[in-house]
Amino acid sequence: MLLAIGLFTAGIGTMVFLRTTLVNNLDEQLAQQAAGNIADSVFTMTPIDGQVVFSQIENAPQIGSMVVVYGPDGERKAFYNGTASQTLPELPSTFTVEQTYSQIDRRIELHEGDSGQHFLARVGVLQVNGSSGVYTQMVIQPLATTDRIVAAYIGIYAFVALLILIATALLTRWLVTLAFRNLRQVETTAMDIAAGDFSQRLTDIVPDTEVGRLKTAINAMLARIDGALGQRDATVRQMRRFIGDASHELRTPLVTMRGYAELYRMGAIRSDEDVAQSMERIEKEAIRMGALVEDLLALARLDERRDVTITPLDLRPIARDAALDLRVTSPQREVTVDDTTSRDEIVLPTITLDPLLDAGGDPSTAASRRRAAPTTSAMAIAGATLSRLRRKPREVAESPSPAADAAPAAAPTPPTGVVRTPARIAPIVLGDENKVRQVVANLLGNARRFTGDDSPIGLRVGVDVESDMGWIEIIDHGEGVPEQIRDQIFQRFWRADTSRTRETGGSGLGLSIVASIVDLLHGTVEVVDTPGGGATFRVSLPLADRRDAQEHALIETQPLERLPDGYRPEPTA
Repeated sequence: MLLAIGLFTAGIGTMVFLRTTLVNNLDEQLAQQAAGNIADSVFTMTPIDGQVVFSQIENAPQIGSMVVVYGPDGERKAFYNGTASQTLPELPSTFTVEQTYSQIDRRIELHEGDSGQHFLARVGVLQVNGSSGVYTQMVIQPLATTDRIVAAYIGIYAFVALLILIATALLTRWLVTLAFRNLRQVETTAMDIAAGDFSQRLTDIVPDTEVGRLKTAINAMLARIDGALGQRDATVRQMRRFIGDASHELRTPLVTMRGYAELYRMGAIRSDEDVAQSMERIEKEAIRMGALVEDLLALARLDERRDVTITPLDLRPIARDAALDLRVTSPQREVTVDDTTSRDEIVLPTITLDPLLDAGGDPSTAASRRRAAPTTSAMAIAGATLSRLRRKPREVAESPSPAADAAPAAAPTPPTGVVRTPARIAPIVLGDENKVRQVVANLLGNARRFTGDDSPIGLRVGVDVESDMGWIEIIDHGEGVPEQIRDQIFQRFWRADTSRTRETGGSGLGLSIVASIVDLLHGTVEVVDTPGGGATFRVSLPLADRRDAQEHALIETQPLERLPDGYRPEPTA
């Protein structure tokens, strides 16, 4: 419709312009003829008694104009039709000299009464030899030729405009059909999705078109919807499995306590020894059930994704403190701390197997003291150990001597069990200190639970410069974790060995809590084999100097690279 209106307007405008141009050209031609003595070429002018007699020349040329001569008195004297038109205009019967001078520079329009045909005329002064009077010559041409040209133009223009309209309509229909053919695919896909098939995707995407961009946006929306639905289904399945496992885990200690209570009520438990043993078993089951409930509450809080306090924290004191805590609970176990980021080779504290052995003591003297004090309490041993172990590393790590910086080779020979590492970057990461300590404690508890009482456990901290991550590793030398179950050990209520007892196997929530905390902190946790046997758990967190803490806390998902498949930790000393 707009194209038709535009073509019609353009046709009218060009027609008016064309006719005006043709009429102006004709008027200029008539003005030139009227300015000259054009009557001399078609008439013979003979003066008789002061009057001029006009006679038409035989075989006068076709000058393309009509010529009318008026005398000084205004009377018409002669007429000549030098055109091919048989239609003559209504000529003025008189045309005075005054009219001639007043209209000599004006265009005169004449008409034919019956057909209404238009003529264009110009007047000029005719000089006649032998006569003192002023004659007027009027030159006339019909506008029929101009009208025919304009009519032909209108016909041609209308035909071309009609062809343009038809071609445009066909092209528009083809383009609309092509466009809606792609939209029909969108409609079909939408109907399939409405029927429940969320795996449908749009194809034949041309990104430079509106439909192509629409398809891209719809595919992105479908991917998110499909992912959200899949996540919802997985969450529902996980929740059902979680509820079933939690019910089973809680039912076991409840059944045990109920059994002992029924035995006591029925009189099967009578002696003081049996009562004490039953109360001990009930207490242990209650403690285990309480620990399970605490783990469940911790997981529930982590699932709520509550805000955490993201601050820069150093992994080295966390590793040292965790080693001290582990030494207190397992005094017979060798525990080492490896700092791979120290600037020079520094001496980390040796975890002494004998809490009675001080820095300058003699092993034989300590042995005699041990034999002389068999009733030393565990709390006293823990206090003595913590006081020595917490003092020595801070003095060495925080205030290295200038001599050690200038000449590392001159440093005193460390005792047995000391680890030396080259200098790197400080492992200061972004995280929540309490939650990071909980992660390390859970991993150490897992390593202690599944290794022998005398099996060594190592802690190592370092920095991965390529991924801008600081990491801490828990290294044990137990049975290790088979590769086929490494993705399952972080699931809730999952145990690697179903033959383990519930007292040694735990609730199966420790590593789940680790995975949830690390994910909340936008980090990664990986498990690989320890050289010589065992498992190494690595927890990686973003370095604090590479990212702002507030921006890091707002990140929903952190695209962190996983450890390479061929990664193997270095053996600890």
